[in-house]
Amino acid sequence: MRTHQFFIDGKWIAPESSAKKAIVNPATGEEFATVAMAGAADVVKAVSAARKAFASFSQTTRDDRIDLLSRVLVAYERRRDDIAKAMMDECGFPRELAYGAQAGIGAAHLTKMIEVLRTFPFAEAKGSTMVWREPIGVCALITPWNWPMNQITCKVAPALAAGCTMVLKPSELSPLNALIFAEVMEEAGIPAGVFNLLNGDGPNCGAHLSSHPDVDMVSFTGSTRGGIAVAKAAADTVKRVHQELGGKSPFIVLPDADFDKAVGDAVTGCYLNAGQSCNAPTRLLVERLRLSRAEEVARAIAEKQKVGMPDDVGTVLGPVISEAQHSRIQDLIQSGIDEKAKLVLGGTGLPEGVNRGYFVRPTVFSDVTSDMTLFRQEVFGPVLSIVAYDSVDHAIELANDTEYGLAGYVHGRDLDAARKVAARIRAGNVYLNSPAWDASAPFGGYKMSGNGREYAEYGLNDFLEIKGVVGYEAA
Repeated sequence: MRTHQFFIDGKWIAPESSAKKAIVNPATGEEFATVAMAGAADVVKAVSAARKAFASFSQTTRDDRIDLLSRVLVAYERRRDDIAKAMMDECGFPRELAYGAQAGIGAAHLTKMIEVLRTFPFAEAKGSTMVWREPIGVCALITPWNWPMNQITCKVAPALAAGCTMVLKPSELSPLNALIFAEVMEEAGIPAGVFNLLNGDGPNCGAHLSSHPDVDMVSFTGSTRGGIAVAKAAADTVKRVHQELGGKSPFIVLPDADFDKAVGDAVTGCYLNAGQSCNAPTRLLVERLRLSRAEEVARAIAEKQKVGMPDDVGTVLGPVISEAQHSRIQDLIQSGIDEKAKLVLGGTGLPEGVNRGYFVRPTVFSDVTSDMTLFRQEVFGPVLSIVAYDSVDHAIELANDTEYGLAGYVHGRDLDAARKVAARIRAGNVYLNSPAWDASAPFGGYKMSGNGREYAEYGLNDFLEIKGVVGYEAA
């Protein structure tokens, strides 16, 4: 793995910047690798390579790009275990999660994009006009650490399918899996300049990518604060900015739901990936008369979630990503205590038996009200807030009463009634009765959870410009 090089214009090259960053294993708190960090000169070099490659790659055929994506998928599957191991080390994901969903979702996005590309309508007649969908150009792809391969592949795959060229900047907290992905692209025979990789941070790399006049689009996944910074940096060049940002997703248990199952699903959903998912169901909304039962069930399920080292058999909850994130979560848990929410389980400090690393105690609060910090702020840790509602209308009002709108969850036996509730939730995705993940569904948010959509044809559309050739049929 070339930790002190960048992949630019089809080659591994030394950086212009001399900056380095230590990579820390969050399960131990110990440094185990260093990577080169890009600066403005590296950005110029990568964007220049992508701009040069766009002229030819944008003219490739559908079949050319299907063939390329198919080769990427084969190479990805060959390196899938290496990617999973890197994510275990740099992100602290438990083995089952790393080798399962975290690495597997990358193959799923590549497979789905190949399927979509086979029949996608790049040209469509409308009256005398031919409507063409053309690649937008050079794309800056800025991805996070919490689901690294999910976000890398759900941006790279549609960008390639569209005929765009790109510069990928993964999170500086999880660069190693992205370096392996660049090796995957190299093995697949990616044309020079079509895919470029820089490691770097926001101020010294991401900001320069976002503001570069030769970048036509920025696709950013990360915090709402980071998304605002990207949008401001991009504003002067009036480029397209796609953002998938934070969330504070409600989980509504309707009166007719299988109550214990619904509460259990909310707990396990909230705690998946140690709570580090932007669409995690962190606010559990239950009828007030069933609040005590919700506390009992949530506590029982939460107590069964094993906290441990990523390699330990049965570990469900690994560490959170960094010391800074751990400290922030501790502060938010303390805010719940200070603001008089009922602490059902957990609290501040390390879990029992843990004396190192960035582990968080599985925590459940109840009696959380809409004026509390935990109701409104994204935690990004294993902290569930139980909120009482007095009617279904009240539940919907509570569900919508945050600045976020990424996801919502509804449980109820009457599917038609659940669908009607889903229609009133202001969020980009609503999940009914804990469905299986669907690669065909659009993903993205309302309000301060972002704009644009990812996955399948919805993701592909975001990397395309629309051109109308008027009089085409009469010519």
